[in-house]
Amino acid sequence: MKPIKDLLTIGALSDADILSILDNAIAMKEIFTKSVKKVPVLKGKSVLTLFYEPSTRTRSSFEVAADRLSADITTFSVSTSSVVKGESVQDTIDTLMSMKMDYIIVRHKNSGIPGIIAKHSKAAVINAGDGSHAHPSQAFLDAFTIREKFGEVAGKRIIIIGDILHSRVARSTSLILKRLGAEVAYMGPGPLVPPTAHTGITRFTNWEQAFAWQPDVLYMLRVQNERMDAPFFPAGDYHKAFGVTTERLERIAGENLVIMHPGPVNRGVELCDEAMDYSNSLINTQVENGIAARMSILYHLSPQTKNHD
Repeated sequence: MKPIKDLLTIGALSDADILSILDNAIAMKEIFTKSVKKVPVLKGKSVLTLFYEPSTRTRSSFEVAADRLSADITTFSVSTSSVVKGESVQDTIDTLMSMKMDYIIVRHKNSGIPGIIAKHSKAAVINAGDGSHAHPSQAFLDAFTIREKFGEVAGKRIIIIGDILHSRVARSTSLILKRLGAEVAYMGPGPLVPPTAHTGITRFTNWEQAFAWQPDVLYMLRVQNERMDAPFFPAGDYHKAFGVTTERLERIAGENLVIMHPGPVNRGVELCDEAMDYSNSLINTQVENGIAARMSILYHLSPQTKNHD
């Protein structure tokens, strides 16, 4: 397997890379069952989290993952750094590299910034979400969760519902699922679902079409109002048209469908309150699996990292 330095997009990975990360995530999750949930795999390595956008799940998940691999973790707080004084990304990179970091985990509102940092850095750079472009670690935890639930991803039908247009999750997760042999479909308001003719992804416009497709997984996306100039739908109208309502949940439960969501959930928009307690919801499992998947990602990149003495 050809070594890789960075994780920027799913498309840049080989099939062997994808399978290796997913396979190793199984072993990483087994560590959770030990009395001491820590292994010395990255002992002596330094991990920096560099988040230009707010994050709870992704940032904390990466930090827990790095800690369980015994790495040293530094959190770079943009809100209290020189970035707010106008420091450029390049100057920030130069400053960070003087700290001799082995990994930089970066989230930025602009697409492509993690790639720029990777190009100018000796550290292994992991894209933790850039604009509406990509979110590869989310894709891995989603694929790992589906694989764990069903035994395999190939042949499963997953419908991704909601704001596809602004979703880096939809782009990365749909790509990894298709690479693994799943069938993927989109559903959402017309303006929020980009044309899919060239992608091989089926597009639905309503729930009856979606149910008729007989999906295995309903993957609900968060409506990202922060990426819109103005809301496309009032929350109540969106929930009525595309959310999991109490009535729809009864049908979902009757057909034994799985519900997933990358979080955070907008209650009463994507999901009704009852859906949060649905027995076939994998939302909390996704959070747990996020740690295992990110441990595996860090491990997969670790042979290329060096202490830059």
